[in-house]
Amino acid sequence: MLNKTKKPQIILENVSVVYNQGQSNEVRSLENANLKLYPQEYVIIFGPSGCGKSTLLYSIAGLQKPTQGKVTIESSEIYALNKKDMVVFHRKKIGLIFQAFYLIASLDVMDNICLPKTASGESLRKRKKFAKVLLERFGILNQERKMPGELSGGQKQRVSIARALANDPDIILADEPVGNLDSVSSHNVMQILEELNRKDKKTIILVTHDPSHLKYGDRVIYLKDGKIIKEEIIKKKLSAKDAKIQEISVDEKIPQDLKMLIRAFRDLSSSQANVLLIPFKAQQLFSHILLTKTHEHIDRANKNLEELLFDRCSADEFIENLDADLEEGGAGWDRRMAEKFAMRAETILKQVKRIDLMKPEESSSGIVYYLAKTFGLKLTNKQIRRLNDLLLLRLKNRISIKEVQKGIDIPFSGGGVGLDKRTSMKIAQEVEILLLLNYG
Repeated sequence: MLNKTKKPQIILENVSVVYNQGQSNEVRSLENANLKLYPQEYVIIFGPSGCGKSTLLYSIAGLQKPTQGKVTIESSEIYALNKKDMVVFHRKKIGLIFQAFYLIASLDVMDNICLPKTASGESLRKRKKFAKVLLERFGILNQERKMPGELSGGQKQRVSIARALANDPDIILADEPVGNLDSVSSHNVMQILEELNRKDKKTIILVTHDPSHLKYGDRVIYLKDGKIIKEEIIKKKLSAKDAKIQEISVDEKIPQDLKMLIRAFRDLSSSQANVLLIPFKAQQLFSHILLTKTHEHIDRANKNLEELLFDRCSADEFIENLDADLEEGGAGWDRRMAEKFAMRAETILKQVKRIDLMKPEESSSGIVYYLAKTFGLKLTNKQIRRLNDLLLLRLKNRISIKEVQKGIDIPFSGGGVGLDKRTSMKIAQEVEILLLLNYG
């Protein structure tokens, strides 16, 4: 709840974070950030990848010392604290939730949650009693003796949230907490964060690049190229419960094959389906091939890619548009990179045209050949048959991207294709981009 009559809980004054300062490879991750955050507020830090969102969050957390400026939390300038006081600050004031969970693999769920309280002097019995309360609250009490590797992504994140609450901090910082989760688990986590803010009166600061999350907050802080460009007060917050109802009502109108693609590409919400499909296809294809440019380079290139997908320009024209300077309306790429990107895009789009979902057996065989050539796979005949069977099931919408990836990753002796995890992920992502571009 935004209440500016209260004293600010967190104050950032002219905070900048510069890496390799004064060198040729200097990077300004955050520039002159000025911000006041209030007790029990739910703040969304929003912007594209690489805009400085996480840097801002970690500066507040006491994990990223600013190059200049100061961060004050509850009247304490945190980077002026000595090491002992900083440890106490981290333990008592801040709870951190990460996209990658960061659970200790060698500890079970119970011990992971109890870990932050080991220095509190509290007895093990009391620590476990409180941990059980958190586990029960988040519906994972029956997982207390499991190791992190035995949990689903959603379960891992709920354990991570419970661990962040172990010392009952007033401030919860969440860095893309649903980035690795499916839609159901994502909704559960967003519901937990909302409840922590509404019921437990925690200050929530959420970093996200997903626009569907913006209505959860009291206020949105927009970042671009390391700078806060604007703030927006949300007049009518959307509860997680209402969001679920809206999602279901829209979801009922979406074909099953598109639902499966929505699950694979989490940036595609139900409300975007069928309305923004070509721009979304362009965005995903761009990200799939190459995402190493500045926001402006990306934005210009993405618009040109939409033109290519709409058949409004040829491959040669696409290359010329990527190569042209920003001042001339181009994307400002060098020609070699533009040609490489265009070649990759053209290869993918050619394969897309060969996919005929009315002929799934023929299409799956073609995709297997394409994948082997693209990734330099040396497969035995038996591996080819198993990969083909998986792709056939995916083309018929009988399994999801995760099941495809799992089937490729499972050892051959266990009934899978027997490829390594990294390769299985790349193949699954390639298949989904092919199906997305083929859709519609």
